[in-house]
Amino acid sequence: MQIDSLLRQRLICVAVIDHADGAVPLAEALLAGGLNCIEVTFRTAGAADSIARIRKSVPQIYVGAGTLLTADQVKQAMDAGAQFGVSPGLSEIVSTTAQKNDFPLFPGVITPTEVMRALELGWQHLKFFPAETFGGVNALKALSGPFGHTGVKFIPTSGITAVTLPNYLALPQVAAIGGSWMAERKLVAEKSWGKITALTAEAIKIIAAAKI
Repeated sequence: MQIDSLLRQRLICVAVIDHADGAVPLAEALLAGGLNCIEVTFRTAGAADSIARIRKSVPQIYVGAGTLLTADQVKQAMDAGAQFGVSPGLSEIVSTTAQKNDFPLFPGVITPTEVMRALELGWQHLKFFPAETFGGVNALKALSGPFGHTGVKFIPTSGITAVTLPNYLALPQVAAIGGSWMAERKLVAEKSWGKITALTAEAIKIIAAAKI
């Protein structure tokens, strides 16, 4: 799988799915809003099942596994059919396990030291997390100075909203945004599929308007 294809829409919906029976309707709601990429976080017992159900029933959508903290979780994600993985931090064992299995991974970084280590480990698409808490757009602008020539690309996640989305998209070092506002845990639990579709469509419209 080509990373460029996965990130073409410049948005990944980060979702916490408490019950796997909501996975397919959620994926369908995102697609109805125009988005074809979801990250299912490994924060619930049904995460792997949710990924498997989406892969089987909604093949048009890219499905990733988030909050990967251990090598075992990487393997669980792969077994469930996840097409990429995301980690909140930089773990060498998670990194090594992903690389051994040719599994695309976006490891989390926040400091220059972590960016350097991630590059040394062979990763160029890095999750910048938690984005808003650690300086957001201004922090990414600062990091682009020493690392801009390396080809590194960031996927800022956490605290970003439809309002701040354009500010991140304007940065050339930002490959995509990880966002949860269009499918917050409460909306998924309440099965508010129409609302999720509307919020997703709004985000896609913002992204389209931001393109130069």
